[in-house]
Amino acid sequence: MQNLPTSLPDWLAMLETRHSETQINMGLDRVQAVKARMQLAFTCPVIMVAGTNGKGSTCAMLESVLLRAGYKVGLYIKPHFLDFNERARVLGEMASDEQLVASFNAVEAVRGDTPLTYFEFTTLAILYLLSQANLDVAILEVGLGGRLDAVNVIDADVAIVTSVDIDHTDYLGDTREAIGFEKAGIFRAGKAAICSDPVPPQSLIDHATAIGADLWLMGRDFNYSGDKQQWNYGGREQRRNSLAYPSLRGANQILNATAVLAALEVLRLKLPVGAQEVRTGLVTVELPGRFQVLPGRPSVILDVAHNPHAAAALNQNLGNMGFHPYTYAVFGSMHDKDIDGVLAAMSEHVDHWCLAGLPSPRAATASELAAKVQIMLEDKPDSSEHTVSIFDDPAQAFANAMSRAGENDRIVVFGSFLTVAGVMKARKSSLH
Repeated sequence: MQNLPTSLPDWLAMLETRHSETQINMGLDRVQAVKARMQLAFTCPVIMVAGTNGKGSTCAMLESVLLRAGYKVGLYIKPHFLDFNERARVLGEMASDEQLVASFNAVEAVRGDTPLTYFEFTTLAILYLLSQANLDVAILEVGLGGRLDAVNVIDADVAIVTSVDIDHTDYLGDTREAIGFEKAGIFRAGKAAICSDPVPPQSLIDHATAIGADLWLMGRDFNYSGDKQQWNYGGREQRRNSLAYPSLRGANQILNATAVLAALEVLRLKLPVGAQEVRTGLVTVELPGRFQVLPGRPSVILDVAHNPHAAAALNQNLGNMGFHPYTYAVFGSMHDKDIDGVLAAMSEHVDHWCLAGLPSPRAATASELAAKVQIMLEDKPDSSEHTVSIFDDPAQAFANAMSRAGENDRIVVFGSFLTVAGVMKARKSSLH
């Protein structure tokens, strides 16, 4: 056996080089085999969350409420912005380098000659770390799709699908019905399967029925009502009234919060949670990069909206913010996204485009983005007042926007996680 890395950065570097040789090979047989050798299993309830948008928010709300209720909570969430450690949390704290290295060693010790992708290897390591942490509950965010995602080697006690929209078409199909079937792959026979999409694809309903999952649908099995001040949850047997709105901003967050309360209703005998813990948990939840408005002027908004569904929600949230003379957009995207759909959803509010290249072979170049923006602007009557600039990376694009924006203007940084992470990194280093 080769000498294994002893530090987390060295481990990640090795996995990345190894990863380039292991293509995304759809199927869970290899991950299942290594999981079995590791004897990886959870003795606590597991909540699994899939969906096109809203997964991270739903996981963060679940974690926040359950921590308030005094439970020992483990969370696997991705991708990370600044540190890989962000992906694994126990009791609200990021895993240490030492814990992650020990878990990587545990996977490598039994992997043998089974090839694993970077995502499969790191997923097994974090699942192992959480399984060893003596948790009361584990919350697992699914990466791509659901059915064939490495996280799906674990059987969830409660599975949540937040929203079903078009994204990752190369892998998941290009219709909501095809994608809905992939997401429904995390459902299990006899276990709760919650869908908070108000218009769930028939394929998701059919799959849940076919396997005998206990399907909870928004509007049928649980719902919400409310006014500007507060809202109420109604489930099959539980009602919760006079709730504060989640601190995560945005129109879709109430759907995510409703799914969270449905999951807590399912688990109410194993993990009882009081009204005050729900209220406090929702009010104090934080999640970087989801309509995150930074303090100071000009207003800076960070949002990882990278598909048309998320961009439409971001556009709506910008519209609810009050008047700003000009809006600057710092935008970078992966090549395989529906870039035209994202730009169209955001065109209403953006005056000045600062387009960035990203540090990934899958990224669209800033020039490619600029060409698409120019085509979109041709249809706008006031297109002469718009500007389009291109930059090598998000940090340069953001610096340019900051240098031009007035204190009453706003800058919205959106698109790929790498766009938002690039700006977060630049801001962090400028503060030190």
